[in-house]
Amino acid sequence: MKIAMIGTGYVGLVSGVCFSDFGHDVVCVDKDPRKIEMLERGEVPIYEPGLDEVMARNVEAGRLTFTGDLAAAVDGADAVFIAVGTPTRRGDGHADLTYVMSAAEEIARAMTGYTVVVTKSTVPVGTNRKVKQTIAKANPEAVFDVASNPEFLREGAAIDDFMRPDRVVVGIQTDRAREVMADIYRPLFLRECPVVYTDLESAEMIKYGANAFLAAKITFINEMAMLCEKTGADIKAVAKGMGLDGRIGNKFLHAGPGYGGSCFPKDTSALARIGQEHACPMRITETVMEVNDAVKRRMIDKVIDLCGGSVNGKTIAVLGVTFKPNTDDMRDAPSLTIVPALVGRGAKVRVVDPQGRREGEALLPGVVWTEDAYKAAQNAEALIILTEWNEFRGLDLKRLARKMSAPRMADLRNIYPPSEARRAGFEAYVCIGRQGFGPDA
Repeated sequence: MKIAMIGTGYVGLVSGVCFSDFGHDVVCVDKDPRKIEMLERGEVPIYEPGLDEVMARNVEAGRLTFTGDLAAAVDGADAVFIAVGTPTRRGDGHADLTYVMSAAEEIARAMTGYTVVVTKSTVPVGTNRKVKQTIAKANPEAVFDVASNPEFLREGAAIDDFMRPDRVVVGIQTDRAREVMADIYRPLFLRECPVVYTDLESAEMIKYGANAFLAAKITFINEMAMLCEKTGADIKAVAKGMGLDGRIGNKFLHAGPGYGGSCFPKDTSALARIGQEHACPMRITETVMEVNDAVKRRMIDKVIDLCGGSVNGKTIAVLGVTFKPNTDDMRDAPSLTIVPALVGRGAKVRVVDPQGRREGEALLPGVVWTEDAYKAAQNAEALIILTEWNEFRGLDLKRLARKMSAPRMADLRNIYPPSEARRAGFEAYVCIGRQGFGPDA
């Protein structure tokens, strides 16, 4: 089948590349000529493990191309996917649909023959019906259907998530649209992947419901971690005991400095706004958002307490600033709350992140970027682990402690046991939901 993918951001590029690996002819479209030039040179503008290899394989096979010409890409396409950004709108917390509706109008003018227009972007309930109205108004002669096909890709594991998904959700209105979508995802049928066919509104709501629930799960375990610190319980043991219950499961029960990224903050905000607009307040989701913000702020206090009540003039090494490992994504990362607060209080911050510098330099002014953890720790008075990159999991703690002028650690991902930090020579150690040690732990 011929597929046009409008937008080469994270979702659009991963989806387009993977569809081409299914054997479809895919044209990825973007308005940014610099991004198209990069892609045509074989350069991937985002960091996602394995994406470059799959992209190169399908470009070489002739199934995957890139262009800035939307009309040419849409002409003759069996399906056109809209995968443009839906950022949180300033002022009201709703998803900004400007790019979606603009894409819909352009698609309408370029369509030839029957086409299924598929919304891949995360959009509020009712958006696909608006897309349909927009297309019909822009091109009354168009023969088309709309479909909702939300993505469930985890950054850092997106290729595997696309090729081996838990489920595929498809919102459709006609049998003809269903047949097209079934042909697109036919390669997954061999793996007996569940495909949920439903109406447009339900498909849109599934995405928000899933992300809000996962955000609530993360926030719950972070609140439990705070209580564990007060009572002497160990959050790792608590999470393990909870997670072994099949009704709960062990995923998303890792205490940390709060959730971030491209989905959870944006989608919880949008869901809360949808509830308000329908006079049905999503009180749990609204509380999750408030608590998550408080969790991030609590991390600042942890670091300040670790440093004896003040970070002014002190050198602090920060390991990891992306919102999670195996991505270069900085959107709503806890580091964007924690690091500027420390810099604002007079700390001299050194940062190490395997992929975060490209975005982080603009987002974290006033910090010094270094190549590795040991350089960052040289003569530092505190070390913070913010992102659990693999290369931070096996550090030589004795070497780190020797390099620091005051060996103190804030392990905000609970990577190292407190006993190991103590044996390595750290004089103070704080973590999440467990008992640390030191003068103020």
